[in-house]
Amino acid sequence: MTVSFVALGLDHRHIYGMTQHMRDTGATCLGYWTDGHPDTLDGFTKRFPELPQFDGLDAALNSGADLALVSAIPADRADLSIRAMQHGMDVMTDKPGCTTQDQLDDIKTCVAKTGRIWSINFSERFEVPCVTRATQLVQAGAIGKVVHTAGLGPHRLNRATRPAWFFDRTQYGGILTDIASHQIDQFLHFTGSDTAQIPHAMVANHANPNDPGLQDFGEISLRSATASGYIRVDWYTPDALPTWGDGRLTILGTDGYIELRKYVDVGGANGTDHLILVNGDRCEKIDARDAGLPYFQRLADDITHRTDTAMRQDHCFTVMELALQAQALAERTI
Repeated sequence: MTVSFVALGLDHRHIYGMTQHMRDTGATCLGYWTDGHPDTLDGFTKRFPELPQFDGLDAALNSGADLALVSAIPADRADLSIRAMQHGMDVMTDKPGCTTQDQLDDIKTCVAKTGRIWSINFSERFEVPCVTRATQLVQAGAIGKVVHTAGLGPHRLNRATRPAWFFDRTQYGGILTDIASHQIDQFLHFTGSDTAQIPHAMVANHANPNDPGLQDFGEISLRSATASGYIRVDWYTPDALPTWGDGRLTILGTDGYIELRKYVDVGGANGTDHLILVNGDRCEKIDARDAGLPYFQRLADDITHRTDTAMRQDHCFTVMELALQAQALAERTI
């Protein structure tokens, strides 16, 4: 079976990678629909000039596709995902997959009723080869039992290119719902935790007082039955950095640790996907660029065989539950 898919909503440039990675599995894109003319549309059509645009959303929903890729304005993703599932499609949505608890409850109800897959492309795990290699090392016992993760998600503001919804809390869902969902996903994944408690969460706007809807800093402390973690996210990446953010993850085990310098190694080696491994007999930096990105092929296989290998459905739900809980806690304590 060749998987077919449509792109619904092009408001975030993550749709570029989502589309390309699914095509790389051999899946066929039937076309795209988006509301209006977001700034990202020109970049999409430049990358994929051969893809047709549907006359409207109904045409896309009735295309017979197996999968919908959703990268609309965050507040609109839940509704598009639900409509796609009601039309018989599985869904891969950009993060955050939703922005409110009511939306998440509606998605859960729809998944239970339709039997469709609702998957979030946590790109800071699924589109980063060094995370693939770290997963392999952890599963092989290279650092013992994982007891802590520290995830840093700095981003460049790029104010001139940001649409109005980016500065509207009700549209993007808050910095912890949005960016920190990546790090929550990685905490649960690497510690093997089914869920977690959130003892502390905070958000702030330290540097952009003229944009009161923007949260430019956030942090979370996590605790599960077997591990703990810390998350810091922000919009402060300086212009001199050669990429959008110096994203890092440190995974602490009882027998060693792994540090991931995902996108840049300041003062070190060129390129991306730098993995540092230290344990009882190894102390080395590993170039992990060739580790692969298995999520997309696994999702294609799950669509075909109705399996659950790319990301467990309960894990996907739990990540968003915790992100929304953290956001709510942080805003209660401002």
